[in-house]
Amino acid sequence: MASTQDLIKTAIERFQAEVPALAPLKLVFELELRGRGDVQMFRVELPGPKITKAASTEDARVTVSIQRSDFNELATQGHVHDYIDAVENGRIRASGDPNIQKLVAQVVQRHEERVRTKKVH
Repeated sequence: MASTQDLIKTAIERFQAEVPALAPLKLVFELELRGRGDVQMFRVELPGPKITKAASTEDARVTVSIQRSDFNELATQGHVHDYIDAVENGRIRASGDPNIQKLVAQVVQRHEERVRTKKVH
């Protein structure tokens, strides 16, 4: 079975493959994985990704919080629209710098609009 850091790397690589405009983004964020009575915290630095287990990260601009089971599924099988659905339904929560959150949301929205436009033609 893949380590948590390997799963995080897989999730990031899959997401960036679908939304290449995010690949050059320089960002440090904290990933909070919640399990049954357990919370694991990771510091993720992009580009890279460089992933380390951390109690808390002083330099994280955004914290992303998700249930471990949802993360495992999204990391291995999820596509951008699955992540959007998870955010809209509250299964993924982000807090921190609102400008970073807006930037990522806008890039993803533009990507989804381009995908929809291509399907129409």
